[in-house]
Amino acid sequence: MVRLGRMVLIGVAGVVAVAVVTVLLESGLAPDTVAPRTQALAVSADPSALDRTVAPLLSAHDGASGLALVSDNVQAYAVRALSARAAVRGLDLQYYYWRDDLTGSLLAREILEAADRGVRVRLLLDDANIRGKDDMVRALDAHENIEVRVFNPTRHRATAIGRGVESLLRATSDTRRMHNKAWIVDGRVSIVGGRNIGDAYFDAAEAQNFRDMDVLMVGPAVAQSETIFDAFWNSDVVLRMRELAGDPAERLATLRARLAELGRDQGAAPYIRRIEQQRDVSDILKGAGNLHWTAEAEVKSDPPQKAKGEGEHAWLADVVFAAIKTARQKLEIISPYLIPGDDGVADLAGLVAKGAQVTVLTNSLAATDVAAVHGAYASYRLPLLESGIGLYELRPQSVGQRISLFGSSGASLHTKAFTVDGKSGFIGSFNFDPRSASLNTEMGVFFTDPDLAAEVGKVFADEISPQSSYQVGLEGDRLTWNGGPDQPLLYSEPGAGLWRRIAATVIGWLPIESQL
Repeated sequence: MVRLGRMVLIGVAGVVAVAVVTVLLESGLAPDTVAPRTQALAVSADPSALDRTVAPLLSAHDGASGLALVSDNVQAYAVRALSARAAVRGLDLQYYYWRDDLTGSLLAREILEAADRGVRVRLLLDDANIRGKDDMVRALDAHENIEVRVFNPTRHRATAIGRGVESLLRATSDTRRMHNKAWIVDGRVSIVGGRNIGDAYFDAAEAQNFRDMDVLMVGPAVAQSETIFDAFWNSDVVLRMRELAGDPAERLATLRARLAELGRDQGAAPYIRRIEQQRDVSDILKGAGNLHWTAEAEVKSDPPQKAKGEGEHAWLADVVFAAIKTARQKLEIISPYLIPGDDGVADLAGLVAKGAQVTVLTNSLAATDVAAVHGAYASYRLPLLESGIGLYELRPQSVGQRISLFGSSGASLHTKAFTVDGKSGFIGSFNFDPRSASLNTEMGVFFTDPDLAAEVGKVFADEISPQSSYQVGLEGDRLTWNGGPDQPLLYSEPGAGLWRRIAATVIGWLPIESQL
């Protein structure tokens, strides 16, 4: 029996050793060539309808960028689809993930149709969410006018075991991801913010949809977005999809056939109707909301070298925290994942001590999609509240049932934004947690414009209202959750089941905060 056990152990060890060697060999043999450098295309002298719409606006606001807040989920889909339809030169798209679901497929159809018209499409995706499920992007990459590149990719992609072993072998670098989100059209329009591409961001999820924000921009901010995209696209932490997985032309025909059927999907009807209601290219800007013109708008990003732990002097966290520390009267922060750390608590407490009103909105345990982060956040609630900081947590269901297109009333916060003294602010992909500060690459737009700050502030006020959020408070040293004047005061995580509470508590004990 002992001998049999030894044989089993030797066999298992042999299998693991073969797997490790195979991964090492295949990873080492994976193409390491430098991909051809390409740059954003110049604005054409032969103007398109989009050019003719944007150019007069820029002439009337010399040197300024026009910014429009996009907080409605269906409109966030529409501005992407309509701008893709207006493209005649190039689409540069950079995302943490792109789901192969209803709205992800609808937008894939838009970029495929643009490529068929001759538009050059550059699609840059983080690898974490396409490993083992990259059929759609591999098919898109087979199109002659579409190129897909992958950030910090796994080289061994054939099997789940191989991918897992490689991830373990490079655990330090594998945890560094590209969290940027940008949609750039013809050098004329860019959309930057918190949304990825998938149903939960566009009110198409049946269970739970995200509350999020983007900024649609014209003017100099678009060129800044392009510069960031080019830096990532041409960096040495990016590989071409075709080098990783070949060029499966037959997949493109299959994808075309599937996307052609989307028009018959009843779920697609609300999105198709919205596009039909805004057929003219000028409606892209009109439908996005009022443009706020400011010369003080700047799109900033971490450098791609952050994936190697390099370039720390240029990391976005320093810019974010410096902007927050300028608050004198009022600071409002929205962050779905909130792990401020002792230094962060001290910084916010310092603002309160100097007379600023500091208010923070994050997810409740029942609303969050990452319970592990909540476990780490929970230990900071008491010191935040004791410092005089207003703390709110989003309800998983709004009072009055804010229903999505698919009947879902479930909500989860995904917005990453803040405003300072009602004059300036930030909207982007940066969470107030160690992962955004030190591991992921992040981006967003910093702006100074009281009208745009007021528009963000209105969304903030709606989200912290009793209909949408609980106000977290203290009764002695005991946490309370106040759901409004007609609701009883609660003394435990509202709406969260027992096992979810236990999981968050246990995770909060583990020494993994730096990875969250």
